[in-house]
Amino acid sequence: MDIVFIQGLKIDCVIGIYDWEREIRQEITLDIEMSADIKAASETDHIDQTLDYKAVSKRLIDFVKTSEFQLVETLAEKITQIIMQEFGVEKVKLTLNKGAAVTGTQGVGVIIERVKTLNSSLGQE
Repeated sequence: MDIVFIQGLKIDCVIGIYDWEREIRQEITLDIEMSADIKAASETDHIDQTLDYKAVSKRLIDFVKTSEFQLVETLAEKITQIIMQEFGVEKVKLTLNKGAAVTGTQGVGVIIERVKTLNSSLGQE
């Protein structure tokens, strides 16, 4: 399987557990790796044969900007669900960086990987 990636996607949102965080917007940065078969696109040179990273980016920007989760873990999970369900991606690796939310750090956040299972693709849990 090939990888289509989006690196350094910056989006402002409400995220955090503290009262002051609920009153401001903070910038998060997403790095995303999505497994996709892009062989057909390489042969046809048509966008409809590949995973459109612009469409994925636009959808995630729209979602994240209007979200108000407390935990980065929840936001990361919702993002991977959108990618897998709406764009037919079988496997996603997502790094969500909340920036220097902890004094003395360059960044904090989560890295999650999700793989679509046979049961989830059949609509079963």
